[in-house]
Amino acid sequence: MAYPEFMIEGMRQELTRLGIEETRTPEQVRAAMEQTPGTLLVVVNSVCGCAAGKARPGVAMALGHSHRPDRAITVFAGADIEATDEARRRFAPYPPSSPQIALFKDGKLVHMLERRQIEGRAAGDIAQDLMQAFDQHCAAAAATA
Repeated sequence: MAYPEFMIEGMRQELTRLGIEETRTPEQVRAAMEQTPGTLLVVVNSVCGCAAGKARPGVAMALGHSHRPDRAITVFAGADIEATDEARRRFAPYPPSSPQIALFKDGKLVHMLERRQIEGRAAGDIAQDLMQAFDQHCAAAAATA
């Protein structure tokens, strides 16, 4: 059973205010994953405390960096259940976790932060990790564009 929308609306908005596109259906996730050239950030949002205090703020900081993904999408675990399942199918060999942050380049998974790498760290550390991945994978794409 999915979380009631009134409970999670503010959590969704924390990411959409940053320009991250919500994908609520498997078809939307599939289209984003298959039709986005360059780099794509996929954020599995969640109601848990580590999403609120670490993952979402870390993503917000990282997206302020000079190098950033060409596109960013989000799914909400426990609400957009089928969309989340579709995203996680593409995260292999990583098991599902909430929250979870993946970076794809030209359709290939190049960086992953799992819950275990989020929950015990500060938001700034998560942002640093993401910015390093952006420097490695998004900077080259920006230089050739």
